[in-house]
Amino acid sequence: MEYSSLNDTLIMLAATVFVVVFFLRIGLPPILAYLVVGASIGPYGLGLVYDVDQIRLLSEFGVVLLLFTIGLEFSIAILSRMKSTLLGLGSAQVLLTAAVTTALALLADRSPGSALVLGGVVAMSSTALVTKQLADQAELQTRHGRNSLGILLFQDLMVVPFLILVAMLSGTSVEISTWTVVVALGEGVFALLLIFAIGRWVLRPLFREVARFHSAELFTLTVLLVVLCSAWMTHQIGLTFALGAFLAGVMLSETEFRHQVESEIRPFRDVLLGLFFIAVGMMLNISLLPDLWGWVIGMLLLLIAGKLVLVALFCRMAGWNGAVSLRTGIILAHGGEFGFAILILAMEAGVLRPVEGQLMLAVMLLSLMLAPLLIRYNGQIVSLLLPESVTKSRQQIRDGILETAGALDRHVIVCGYGRVGQHSLDLLLSEGIACMAIELEPELVTQGVSCGKPVSYGDAGSLELLYACGVSRAAAVVISMIDFHTAMKIICRIRSVDSELPIIVRTRKEIHLYQFYQAGATEVVADTFGSDQMITAGMIGKYTGVAEHEIAVVANGAGI
Repeated sequence: MEYSSLNDTLIMLAATVFVVVFFLRIGLPPILAYLVVGASIGPYGLGLVYDVDQIRLLSEFGVVLLLFTIGLEFSIAILSRMKSTLLGLGSAQVLLTAAVTTALALLADRSPGSALVLGGVVAMSSTALVTKQLADQAELQTRHGRNSLGILLFQDLMVVPFLILVAMLSGTSVEISTWTVVVALGEGVFALLLIFAIGRWVLRPLFREVARFHSAELFTLTVLLVVLCSAWMTHQIGLTFALGAFLAGVMLSETEFRHQVESEIRPFRDVLLGLFFIAVGMMLNISLLPDLWGWVIGMLLLLIAGKLVLVALFCRMAGWNGAVSLRTGIILAHGGEFGFAILILAMEAGVLRPVEGQLMLAVMLLSLMLAPLLIRYNGQIVSLLLPESVTKSRQQIRDGILETAGALDRHVIVCGYGRVGQHSLDLLLSEGIACMAIELEPELVTQGVSCGKPVSYGDAGSLELLYACGVSRAAAVVISMIDFHTAMKIICRIRSVDSELPIIVRTRKEIHLYQFYQAGATEVVADTFGSDQMITAGMIGKYTGVAEHEIAVVANGAGI
């Protein structure tokens, strides 16, 4: 390595560590720190680092690995439950936001090619920022959280056609036709079929063979090989690296190696994705901003207000109340990392003029800087704007829970009605033990109610709703969901009012065992130990007086 490259690397690392620590101290996400570092030390800032091309080349692998890990989340079960949000709200938001933006750009005398690219850029929101912050706030499993996630997943899917379109416009006339779009989609379908065929017959046997050696190094190397080979294949047929990585993730999402693959690849993804945002920040030409500030502020307000209104309108049309709709709109009213990817590629390909690119880059950066505040205070903002709607929504949920829990005493509250929650509730009912479940997934609630089960809709992390469940007179609480932040929120809320109530928690990761115990959990059961039986057997045997061996017989007979 040349000394100049080493110097650039050291400067970048030192600045990143310092700024990230500062941002974390004031409660802002690291993604903003990366953008600030790039803008500050890049060639348009202090000029401390000039080799932007080398950093950008390395950082592209961050986007590749991000798309790969997103592909890992696309299991058939999840997509099936979210199909209405994913295909309905997601398609409406992306397509209509892109269409409105394209129309406005055409009215502003932009070329058709650049107008369509701008539509794709504006339609995207930040998957990385939204999912992380909602998870930290324990709002990922709420109604507005699920709506946001469904829309974001569709946005992630639509990145690929937009990247393909920009790549096809590279070095050609920016005039586009229907045939251009058809060819792009056709190539995407061909690549999908090809890679899925290879994955069906090769990947699962390959990983089973690798897993036999119990070597973490070999497993990690194999994952990287699969991701890069898939990305290389799509690139060879004229498509993008990101498409191949996404398809590789989808192929592995249905295998038994999904969670291990994700844990192995995450450290590489996070570091390289940080480099990507640093490279994005370096592209911002600060010297041009004084002449563009009026346009930047105007377009920033238009971006946030436009996306907020469109998303809220679509949610309202889908049947959600005003409070949920507005909260979803606030959460998604900003630009995203994939918008940067489309924008950078369009600038390099000459699809967008330099001034246009710098203007959009500044708007997107500012929207990302405002996004954490909008997401963090989305509830308070909606309470100020729609107090009656918020009150009515809470009252309806509370009344539904009271109808189920009103007559219960010394009962067990099951938080979450997924696989483990359903098994726990069935076992309690089979023993004649008073119980109820509270769940945020509407389809699971409907499924339980249709089967005559005591299941109510609501957020178990709300102390008000826990009181409605009768937590003050309950015998025990079972937290069956696997989301760490939500489980911690429930434990802390219960312990703030009751230090003795038994709380049994399920976790998928053993590293969370100590944290749950520290927060006040009575028992913590890891998935790897067969939590379906251990949660119910331990809970009933210790807290309801039923003999544990009787529970084991019932559990085995039920196939739990």
